[in-house]
Amino acid sequence: MTTRLTVAQAVVRFLAQQWSERDGVERRFFGGCAGIFGHGNVAGLGQALATSAGDLPYHLTRNEQAMVHTAAAYARAGNRLTTLACTTSIGPGATNMVTGAAGATINRLPVLLLPGDIFSTRVASPVLQELEDTRSYDISVNDCFKPVSRFWDRINRPEQLPSALLAAMRVLTDPAETGAVTLALPQDVQAEAFDWPDELFARRVWHIARPRPERAALARAAELIASAERPLIVAGGGAIYSEATDELRAFAEAHGIPVAETQAGKGALPHGHPLAMGAIGATGTTAANTLAREADVIIGVGTRYSDFTTASRTIFAPGARFVNVNITGFDAAKLSGLQLVADAREALADLGQACARWTTPPAYRARAAELTRAWDAAVDAAYALEGSPLPQSAVIGAVNAAAGDDGVVVCAAGSMPGDLHKLWRPSGPGSYHVEYGYSCMGYEIAGGLGVKMAAPEREVFVLVGDGSYLMMAQELVTAVSEGIKLIVVLVDNSGFASIGRLSESVGAERLGTSYARRDGSPLPVDLAANAASLGASVLRPESVADLRKALDAARSATETTVIHVRTDRLADDVPSSEAWWDVPVAQVATTSATYAAREEYESNKRSQRPHLAPPT
Repeated sequence: MTTRLTVAQAVVRFLAQQWSERDGVERRFFGGCAGIFGHGNVAGLGQALATSAGDLPYHLTRNEQAMVHTAAAYARAGNRLTTLACTTSIGPGATNMVTGAAGATINRLPVLLLPGDIFSTRVASPVLQELEDTRSYDISVNDCFKPVSRFWDRINRPEQLPSALLAAMRVLTDPAETGAVTLALPQDVQAEAFDWPDELFARRVWHIARPRPERAALARAAELIASAERPLIVAGGGAIYSEATDELRAFAEAHGIPVAETQAGKGALPHGHPLAMGAIGATGTTAANTLAREADVIIGVGTRYSDFTTASRTIFAPGARFVNVNITGFDAAKLSGLQLVADAREALADLGQACARWTTPPAYRARAAELTRAWDAAVDAAYALEGSPLPQSAVIGAVNAAAGDDGVVVCAAGSMPGDLHKLWRPSGPGSYHVEYGYSCMGYEIAGGLGVKMAAPEREVFVLVGDGSYLMMAQELVTAVSEGIKLIVVLVDNSGFASIGRLSESVGAERLGTSYARRDGSPLPVDLAANAASLGASVLRPESVADLRKALDAARSATETTVIHVRTDRLADDVPSSEAWWDVPVAQVATTSATYAAREEYESNKRSQRPHLAPPT
């Protein structure tokens, strides 16, 4: 049997029937479709969504890049078992999604992009917004998505659609392959009718596998771990996405292994657990980083070992060996690690049995606890700071207290992610959502929207600096129009704090990092008034006590609230991680500050290590 539908109608009907399943729990894979319509998709996908009887709920967003951030955040909050589709017109609407696509792919998060495209028949070429390339008539701006997509296709004929849709779902639901998937849809093909086999629209369940480690690799890993005297676990995002946090806790407790966390893995163990060392790396705690420097075996669980995690490969000892548990061989092979390519939950359970009765010495665990107590005291002191403008550490402390056990903090760029990684005390998995694979300015409010859509029962606290706010604040309107409550803490320090400090450290004299007139006088900009103009309720606390009251009021409210606080971008009120991040410094300059920075840079470079362990 067949059903006659347009290509766009077939896409919508297919997407509405896709489900994921893991551990016996089925979920609708697409929670909806976010979009902005134009001439490249309004007559195709627009018409199809309008007449789909709500099978695929539509969400009007205000910016194409933001909609992809929202979809990625939605997918992350759902542990990659669900996502949103995103549709745009051709040309600028489509290319505005490229940044979001890159972020999703870098962060290993599934999003489906459905950009409109030029006429497949070329009868009206060049159409409005068409890129003309003298080398080929087959190129459009959507070819830009190829390097930032895990799967890419252009549907030039209806007959091509079924195989493309199935391939897209294969990649989106594969934890080892997932990322942005792009199906470019020429606007004439979207509106073309075809007789589709009814099987295409049957309810389809994609089973998310939990591959177990290969037995020989498991034995090698267990042998290496059992030989360790000072092991350290580095928990990454994969530990959370695979819902392996209970197994992680059990494994760490059974064998007495401290746990450090990457940005994506923060919250894998709750703050206060005796083996939770907090953040690791360039934005880490001194507790985790001290153990990392002394560790003889590093057990990476679901981490891709970014430069911030490894402090640009300076944080681990020269002779350290690595056991890398990862769903992807690509990440498991990093740092010459012993590869355990498997689902994190299954691998940890198997490792726990394989390591039998082995455990670390009591003195090692006591040292870890001592280091944690010292760091906690430093955080307590940073949280207790007062001043006007407010210290950023005190702002984070107040928000952390307000978040409680049900709150989620969302952030992405500026000085805030590094401070949050060090200071935030997570209540558990899902309570910490900082996009630091791409660290994309503008992600924060859009990402908060996605988190709240995926987890409406949780309070979502968006921490955003004035720099990121000015790049993408308009999704406040989406939150208001959709009736989705966010608590947005807008930290206004009149410039770029983290880049300003970095600029100064490399001898660039904070060029272009201050929001001011050319004569240095302040700008007459009122970001709180701007937020109010976008429909949010706005509060303006001027002290830490006022901030706590404002946060309580925002929690009690039913609508989106923006809390505007002023901080000092020149202040340095957060304890140091005592770790390094590799940013090259000019070898030749006219200032002594740059030469001093270069000397320090070369000194740190000497501690970088390739970690070329012998093969096992």
